[in-house]
Amino acid sequence: MGKRIDAIFIQIIETVSAAAFTKKEEKLPLIKIAVRKLDTIKILLLILWESKSLDDKKYIALSQKIDEIGKMLGGWTGQLLKQNSPGKPEEK
Repeated sequence: MGKRIDAIFIQIIETVSAAAFTKKEEKLPLIKIAVRKLDTIKILLLILWESKSLDDKKYIALSQKIDEIGKMLGGWTGQLLKQNSPGKPEEK
C-alpha cells in the first residue's frame, strides 16, 4: 500500500505541476483531480493506521502535512473560482 500512496503522491505532483503551467480556464479541473487524489491518500493512510500498520506518531505527522497540502489546494481552487466567475456589472 505504501507504493500505491507514493504513486498517487507523484500523480498529484504531476497534476499540480501541469496546472501551474496551463491557461487560467484549464487549471480548475486539474486542481480538482489533485484534490481527489489527495483524498484517496487520506483514506489509504487511515486504513493503514486503523490496521495498525502505521503508528500514531507517523499517522499524525503525515496527516498534518496532507491537511496543509489540502488547504493550499483549497485556496487555489477558491481563487480560481473567483477569477472565473462572472463579475458584478458596474454601477454608474
